[in-house]
Amino acid sequence: MTMSAGWYLRRLARMGPREVGGRVGDAVRRRRWRSARPDCPSLTGARFTAVLPAGTIAAVPPDAAKRLIAEADRLMAGHAEYFGVDRDDLADPDWWYDPKTGRRAPWGYAFDVPYRNEDTVGDIKQIWELSRHQYLTVLAVAYAITGNERYAERVAEHLRLWWAANAPLHGVHWISGIELGIRLLSWVWIRRLLDGWPGVADLFEGNPVALNQIWHHQRWLAAFPSRGSSANNHVIAEAAGQFAAACAFGWFPSSARWRAGALRSLERHLRSNTFDSGLNRELATEYHGLVLELGLAAVAEADAAGVPVPASIRLVLLRMTDALAAIVDGRLRPPRQGDADDGHGLVVDGAGTDRWASLLATGDAVFGRLAWWPAVTGTDVRTPLLAALIRPTAPAVTRPASRPAHFADAGMTILRGPAEIWCRCDGGPHGFLSIAAHAHADALSVEVRHDGVDVLADPGTFCYHGQPTWRQYFRSTLGHNTLQLDGGDQSVSGGPFLWTRQALSRVLVADTSDESVARWCAEHDGYQRSVHRRRVELTAASQELRVVDEVRGPRRAVRLAFHLGPAIAADLVGNRAVLTWTRDGEDRSAVLDLPGQLCWRGHRGETDPPLGWYSPGFGRKEPTTTLVGTGFADDAEGFTTVLRFRG
Repeated sequence: MTMSAGWYLRRLARMGPREVGGRVGDAVRRRRWRSARPDCPSLTGARFTAVLPAGTIAAVPPDAAKRLIAEADRLMAGHAEYFGVDRDDLADPDWWYDPKTGRRAPWGYAFDVPYRNEDTVGDIKQIWELSRHQYLTVLAVAYAITGNERYAERVAEHLRLWWAANAPLHGVHWISGIELGIRLLSWVWIRRLLDGWPGVADLFEGNPVALNQIWHHQRWLAAFPSRGSSANNHVIAEAAGQFAAACAFGWFPSSARWRAGALRSLERHLRSNTFDSGLNRELATEYHGLVLELGLAAVAEADAAGVPVPASIRLVLLRMTDALAAIVDGRLRPPRQGDADDGHGLVVDGAGTDRWASLLATGDAVFGRLAWWPAVTGTDVRTPLLAALIRPTAPAVTRPASRPAHFADAGMTILRGPAEIWCRCDGGPHGFLSIAAHAHADALSVEVRHDGVDVLADPGTFCYHGQPTWRQYFRSTLGHNTLQLDGGDQSVSGGPFLWTRQALSRVLVADTSDESVARWCAEHDGYQRSVHRRRVELTAASQELRVVDEVRGPRRAVRLAFHLGPAIAADLVGNRAVLTWTRDGEDRSAVLDLPGQLCWRGHRGETDPPLGWYSPGFGRKEPTTTLVGTGFADDAEGFTTVLRFRG
């Protein structure tokens, strides 16, 4: 996908004067750096001291260690899966190759590479992911657990190959700050986990090539931070990686300055990226997880190095953890809201480890769990590693005495009923910052689960670059459980990560205090000349969810969509759908009575245009059933949908 001149004008319009000035300075600096590439200062006597305390590896639960080693052995055999694409070339990887398209990114000065153009570069996500070196942190943990040097030797081999093939400022791996930040964090943990291997000092502090790479990564991050309208999760990754490296690899004349600058940035942007309620302002749950992981990893480095951090950083991470505990369903699954690209801050676990349970387990170890937190039964490797470094903290703040259900600043309300009925109602801001990069046009959408099974599902994300039709669909209003007028979206997209007009929502009622009936009502102004208002009621005794949509304004064409989860089979007759599925070997069912004023039809796996799809993860999609009702909105009446669970 190549950006047009119109896109650049739309993007410029979303920037303030300070951001424009900063980006002009960046452009000048990039031109100057093309011919001015200094080497890092000469060092002698560098030592790595941020090691794990004795006994840490022994505290890793055996089943978590078993999953990790199985994953490491798969990687050693050359196999991995990234974003729905299986790879068998990891024994000797090509760092610029995209196995999805078969294309290879061009070589050259980093800032000249047209990384958004899939026809030239390939799928940039596929290329970047391997070079985050998180697969190498897995191998490093395998060495730490087993003492088998073949894991350490593979890590060393691949790092040396990568460093030789990706000279500073050359190629696609020197374009994006988030990639550099996460890569630095991986290198810190690789060095720590390989500390018992005899060759580790010669790989890192005794290796001029490694030192040059570490120095240039930090110099780059100090020079080109994400700015203004782009200061979302990217700037957190940049600051966390820079800070971690400046703590653990604090060997350079600039280390103290880099460390102080990164800490200031981390503190400022953790606060600005997080609502007071603890939810991430991007309103994209996967990025809540990413930012929380990055923040915890940064604090671990600070405590390992004895570097004081502002209390506000720990407070934000505490609030984020409590908020996560509050919004997950009975199976510890959080909402599927906004963009999700499967990005992780630190990977030291094997396949099958629950990311969200891991974060809650770490939160318990670091902050202490509250009585209302859901139980965490799974195990992981990351929690004992982080808990060994992070100083346990009990911030002097009041934490929620009971499980929060309404997050007013984020506009998110969770309605809960018997039999693990879970319903997320969305009445919040469209997104974060002026471009709302990771937002979807999903105002007033609902997401409903029964015992952790998606019944009325948020379809997900699927892709970012290279497939504009699919990107548009998964972000669209029709791609969510809400109402569309005149075939348009509530908010207007100006590009794959840009919104030029954003719907304004407001929650009118959020009453979860009554155990028998929970109520929510909100409206938005995204459709000019009309207001869409939605009321939702969850009645415990009847296990009934009632959704009433009203359109105030002139008569307009309506499409009302309900996306069913991939496990749900639907038998639609007229305006009634019988839903069936299986959970843990038990048959379950529900009845969905749809508004009779509309003409209902089921759609599944359609491509022209896309409709009836569910994305379980980035780069993956599968057919599912979407029920769409068409007709006209009449100011005098609303559309009532009733979902009744059986048994």
